[in-house]
Amino acid sequence: MPIDIDEVRRYNALAWDKAVERASEWTVPVTPAQIEQARRGVWQIVLTPTKPVPAAWFPPLAGADVLCLASGGGQQGPMLAAAGARVTVYDNSPQQLAQDRYVAQREGLAITTIEGDMRDLSALADASFDLIVHPVSNLFVPDIRPVWREAYRVLRRGGVLLAGFCNPVLYLFDQELADQGVLQVRHKLPYSDLTSLSEAERAIYIDELQPLEFGHTLTDQIGGQFHAHRLLRRYLARNAAQRVHADLHCDAQHQTVIYYGRLPCTPIAASRAIEHHAIERRFIAITIQLHSIRTINHDMSALS
Repeated sequence: MPIDIDEVRRYNALAWDKAVERASEWTVPVTPAQIEQARRGVWQIVLTPTKPVPAAWFPPLAGADVLCLASGGGQQGPMLAAAGARVTVYDNSPQQLAQDRYVAQREGLAITTIEGDMRDLSALADASFDLIVHPVSNLFVPDIRPVWREAYRVLRRGGVLLAGFCNPVLYLFDQELADQGVLQVRHKLPYSDLTSLSEAERAIYIDELQPLEFGHTLTDQIGGQFHAHRLLRRYLARNAAQRVHADLHCDAQHQTVIYYGRLPCTPIAASRAIEHHAIERRFIAITIQLHSIRTINHDMSALS
């Protein structure tokens, strides 16, 4: 059963509804005990599977308008709401959104839920959020630059975007062999379940109603954020003892991004070294606040 690219959103919505039935770990709501702790100021959320987001990355949450983008499931949204934020959860899956409403009703939280495509936030006004939380989820849409453009549009000046995404290197390998611990390069990047798999392999995914995935390049993941946030400009950065003055460069041909940013305390310069060492990493979490860039890497445990 071939799937046209225009049908991906509808299909993946059904797939995530099915994931709720299967009680996937990303669909299980937080507990009353977790909400109670969050109300006391003790809380954490994840953008990627294993490491919590550092608390210092968040702006003050009391009274802040927060968009949980493609972040249904009754997890991040309720925790942030319990911590004092005004939360809107925007997701493609009706059943994932139902999980957020379930927790909101159970705990007496005010959470707005909106069903829609993460690439189209037309239901939301310009400059309406102080924080956007976007866990690993843009692998479920075939094009991500519209996601970043829309995020920029609805984010207030000085607001923060927290986004987790899958390192595209993961999609280079034959998945069946990788599950056996053997890394054998098979696919070109960018990867797509629609075009990179054989029809027979894709039929297995569809028969099981598994979400369709897309392995976007770092050029689109990181460079797309720079473009959307209008950060294509010259930066003065410090790398160890040397000073560097260079342009942000997105190299689509070589699937690399060279970018320069500043941490609040210690300036850094980050480069294509991310890709050189990406074989050992699976997920990258990034937050941009005006001219600041922070990254953390997450172990590629599934392939180790």
